[in-house]
Amino acid sequence: MATYLKSAPREPEAVDPEVVKIVSEILFDVERNGEAAVRKYSERFDDWAPERFTVPAEELAAAGEEIDPELREHIELAAEQIRGFALIQRETMIEVEVETLPGIKIGQRHVPVNSVGAYAPGGRYPLVASSLMTTVVPKAAGVKRILACAPPLDGAGIAPAMRYAMHVGGADQALCVGGAHGLAALAFGIEDVDPVDMVIGAGNVFVAEAKRQLFGKVGIDLLAGPTEILVIADESADPDLVASDVVGQLEHGVTSVGWIVCTSRQVAERTLVLIDERIDALPTGKVAREAWESHGEMILCDSDEEAAEVADRLAAEHVEVHTADPRWYLERLTNYGSLFLGDESPVPYGDKGIGTNHVLPTAGAARYTGGLWVGKFLKTLTYQEVTGSGTERIAPTIVAIAEAEQLPGHARSAQDRLDRVRNAV
Repeated sequence: MATYLKSAPREPEAVDPEVVKIVSEILFDVERNGEAAVRKYSERFDDWAPERFTVPAEELAAAGEEIDPELREHIELAAEQIRGFALIQRETMIEVEVETLPGIKIGQRHVPVNSVGAYAPGGRYPLVASSLMTTVVPKAAGVKRILACAPPLDGAGIAPAMRYAMHVGGADQALCVGGAHGLAALAFGIEDVDPVDMVIGAGNVFVAEAKRQLFGKVGIDLLAGPTEILVIADESADPDLVASDVVGQLEHGVTSVGWIVCTSRQVAERTLVLIDERIDALPTGKVAREAWESHGEMILCDSDEEAAEVADRLAAEHVEVHTADPRWYLERLTNYGSLFLGDESPVPYGDKGIGTNHVLPTAGAARYTGGLWVGKFLKTLTYQEVTGSGTERIAPTIVAIAEAEQLPGHARSAQDRLDRVRNAV
């Protein structure tokens, strides 16, 4: 039976009614009043009132001259990794056309959405990788128009490295505006920028709630809220690496969640000590400390089977496996955003550019969805083509089912085709 050596004093944040109310008011205001409303909230929340919120493509490209050449090369390599994996994923999505009965052809096509609003959080940290993850992949899917979006950093617009990442990723232009009003600007349009068909990307609770409320008006990728890490460790694990990885993820924000599921009491107890030491030594330690104290847990399990059960129940965004046989868990775990196998595979590899995507499900959503991938931007559209011989085979079935459902108009539509075929003989 699982034992908690450290438990969280409260559950990770659920939907806050006050956040719901605030976001609803912002979205309604922006939908009705457009740029004026966006400007009002930008000034209020970010102290940001530029002449224009739109950043043209040439300014995104020019940002490459504002950053260190070595950093440019690293951004380009990360983009290549992400693009390469996305293109491989795209190749797995097959278009088909089959003749299921004589005279009946049915098929499917994969058609990209026409436009995407790619949001990247950047108000606290210049999250370069987020700008890559949300632009490279839709471009690989064939999306025609990508509108990147990020909040201003320290009152100076989008960080130059993020702007260059947007350019490398294939963004056509960008908006420098954050939060729920930024998502609203993407969904409803602003200045001379048309609304998009889909908004994607991670963010704080206001961004996640804005996506939830906008769904239907536009498509969304998934609800990605405050970040989570879960580390599975056994007696072979290095407590120092476990502590390092958990603390590193907690610095994202005070609502970040860190779970350790351990089958060795010795490793668990040593890791708890090292987490405290790591937090104390970290420049972002104040944030990590609050996150750990509020949302951190150390769970001691009796077996690998119990550890796997606990991990699947928590359905974490990032799951690291520090065990003697990491692939044992690959075969058994079913609920996770992305899996990091072995202690040489830390979360930052996936988050910053190894090739997989870091926009991942949180708050238990990994029970029913994976993370952002090229398929999110492709609509699987079906079609059918029937000839007279096909009508002879299928129309009687359609008529019978429609009549059983008491829908005579549907039955008549099929019967008309059947009558025409029979009268032509």
